[in-house]
Amino acid sequence: MLFEILTIFPRAFDGVFDDSIIRRAVERGLVGIRIEDIRSYSSDRKHHTVDDYPYGGGAGMLMRPQPVADAIRASRKRLEGRRVNVALLSPQGRVFTHAYAQELCGLDALVLVCGRYKGIDERVRERFVDCEISVGDYVLSGGEIAAMAVVDAVARLIPGTLGDRESAETDSLYDGLLEPPQYTRPEEFEGMRVPEVLLSGNHARIRAWQREQALARTQKLRPDLWERHRIGAEGHSGKGA
Repeated sequence: MLFEILTIFPRAFDGVFDDSIIRRAVERGLVGIRIEDIRSYSSDRKHHTVDDYPYGGGAGMLMRPQPVADAIRASRKRLEGRRVNVALLSPQGRVFTHAYAQELCGLDALVLVCGRYKGIDERVRERFVDCEISVGDYVLSGGEIAAMAVVDAVARLIPGTLGDRESAETDSLYDGLLEPPQYTRPEEFEGMRVPEVLLSGNHARIRAWQREQALARTQKLRPDLWERHRIGAEGHSGKGA
């Protein structure tokens, strides 16, 4: 899968994808990442201006439509013939979730447009993007951090990216629940012991305990996820979960 990130701060991504999982995925040819500087598409060849004052007044600056639109056009041309979505990172977008990451994982390419300042001219939103993605109900200085999160979350779901496929399947949110508590050596640490069931070797008991813990933890810490899980379970079984 190819990721193209359109930004006016390409150096913000220096080193971000050079380690661990993403780097290995790139080396294996499973993932490709291209960082494109929107300023290079500005019609202002001298100063490479990409922002201007908003019509109607108000504080702040807006990204002008021309450089962003031309950067998107160039991406679409490079990716012609592939299944591609152009996504604007925006607090007005669909909230990014594990399920959404799974949907995006089915694409051949994803273009992520990083806004800055007060945002991007509305005409770009209307004509040049396919969707908008929000990483949460808060405002960042720009879309770069959000783009990093999206690339990481989607890339780890691509088959072969993780060394052990179970690593993704046992993550929090994979099945709509938080993951159960996890433990490693030593068996006792500062008076706290690993639950005996995990040392029993009885895999059926362990799986049952982990499921029980995942349900209890989700209900306690994320009642919103618990409610969705409960409703889904009722709809699947035809009776209360």
